[in-house]
Amino acid sequence: MVLNKRYKFFEHKKCEYFPCHKRLKEHSCIFCFCPLYDYNCIGNFRITSQGIKDCSKCTYPHKRKNYDKIMKRLKDEYSFTKK
Repeated sequence: MVLNKRYKFFEHKKCEYFPCHKRLKEHSCIFCFCPLYDYNCIGNFRITSQGIKDCSKCTYPHKRKNYDKIMKRLKDEYSFTKK
């Protein structure tokens, strides 16, 4: 049985911030606020001079192909904190 896996991708086109990254052809809103923000993230971020993590140029969580990678990272991070 093949599933469509629609749960892995969603575009909220009526959102007042859509698209928050204008250079993407497809823009997944599943991870509107990146779930990896507080973890060892795998996206493109920088630390500002005030010490704040700035993810404004990161499109990693908005790409359809990265859903499984993010879910795996969350599982790995959660397993690590439970030890």
